[in-house]
Amino acid sequence: MSTVAQRLADLGITLPPLAIPAAAYVPFARSGSLIFLSGHIAKRDGKVWTGRLGEDLDTATGAAAARAVGIDLLGTLNAALDGDLERVLRIVKLMSLVSSTPAYTEQHLVTNGASQLMGEVFGPTVGAHARSAFGVPSLPLGACVEIELIAEVR
Repeated sequence: MSTVAQRLADLGITLPPLAIPAAAYVPFARSGSLIFLSGHIAKRDGKVWTGRLGEDLDTATGAAAARAVGIDLLGTLNAALDGDLERVLRIVKLMSLVSSTPAYTEQHLVTNGASQLMGEVFGPTVGAHARSAFGVPSLPLGACVEIELIAEVR
């Protein structure tokens, strides 16, 4: 059985450092065995990944943005656990907000970008999670996707 670190390396993923919040919130909060990660917006090449699904972005691009958010979330979770992702017992829930037109209906497929990443990194049991995917008219800084995460840890 490979470790989380080995799976990340196999996927070619280097986790980013903990990002400094842009407003009045903390990047994560722990209550008992649960860690709640604040919403992370999509970034590409260090800049906000902007656009709206169904207008100037397609579903595959949205899924790539959601995967990028997932990597950032893992970086925050890693920092919250002092660099030990092996302490994750379960990815409990993802909540995904997708900037999209009123006619766009594939928010769930966009969110798969992050959901599938969790399965690849943590495996089919620990990485399996509940989730919600919402279409919204806009997100902070014009981001195309924002996702928050809840994890159970030891």
